[in-house]
Amino acid sequence: MKLFIGLDVSLAKTAVCVVSEHGKIVKEAEVGSDPAALTQFALEQQGEIAMIGMEAGPLSQWLHRGLTEAGLEVVLMETRQVKGALKAMPIKTDRRDAEGIARLLHLGWFRPVHCKSVSAQEIRALLGARKSIQQGVIALEMSLRGLLRNFGLKVGAISKGRFDARIQELVASNTALVAATEPMLRARATLRHELARLERHVRSLAQDDPTCRLLMTMPAVGAVVALTFKSAVDDPARFSSSKKVGPWVGLTPSRQQSGERDVTGGITKAGDAHLRRALCQAATVMMNRGRGSWLRTWASRVAKRRGTKRAMVALARRIGVILHRMWLDGRNFCWEGAPEPIHA
Repeated sequence: MKLFIGLDVSLAKTAVCVVSEHGKIVKEAEVGSDPAALTQFALEQQGEIAMIGMEAGPLSQWLHRGLTEAGLEVVLMETRQVKGALKAMPIKTDRRDAEGIARLLHLGWFRPVHCKSVSAQEIRALLGARKSIQQGVIALEMSLRGLLRNFGLKVGAISKGRFDARIQELVASNTALVAATEPMLRARATLRHELARLERHVRSLAQDDPTCRLLMTMPAVGAVVALTFKSAVDDPARFSSSKKVGPWVGLTPSRQQSGERDVTGGITKAGDAHLRRALCQAATVMMNRGRGSWLRTWASRVAKRRGTKRAMVALARRIGVILHRMWLDGRNFCWEGAPEPIHA
């Protein structure tokens, strides 16, 4: 008898539901969120395990790797689709969610998600740490500005290097404000020091990686964008066509059609938000700075017809498609003009 196992993963415990090929619930249990415990539970079942499924989430890739190494067939399921399907249940519990995931597996109504390699996860961890420290610096600066504004002290437009001196200048005559701002300035200085170290490490990592060096031959694509693209895509061969990168990253228009109603809205925002943000930043830089290219000329023509915002989104989508094709073909960016179309 074939068995389909649904896992609803949480930090400490995982709700498990085993459904037979006839749709009957065989067993329900609660197991520790650990690959060894889940593997032992799966191997104890009486029957052939057809598939094990779980939503893509923080622990899912670690569990997926452990279960796969044990020889089990495991699939990560797209979170938005699973969430939409489970909304039909009037009562939401971990046990019911596990049952719903198992039934989606049994029916085959799910969209699999790529499980990233360990190296891709390490790069994403590094980029995530950089982003967190960067946000910490910005949060401290905004807090300092807000704190002084209550006393009519305005920092104004100031460079990063002169920020400390400007704050000290404003609070020099008020001992209470000096006591309040000095710890924040020291914390900001420490965060900026660590951020600079991370920036150097990120640039070094990108320069040592042949794929990133290739991607950075495109204008406006630096170390952060190249590493974000590489870690998000992970395996370029999983796309049968480079044109599928745009919809995958959520940079294509959404559409709602029913009967006489047919509405085309904003972009879908599906897929990796970090990659979508990085591509949009690269598109903005390409349109406004640096050396001109045929790609910028194309975006300028789109901007004249459809507006700057639509042109930026279209350029971001096209950058993603071209980067994927460059990676597959091992070719540098072509500055002279658009390369010959490749059917893939």
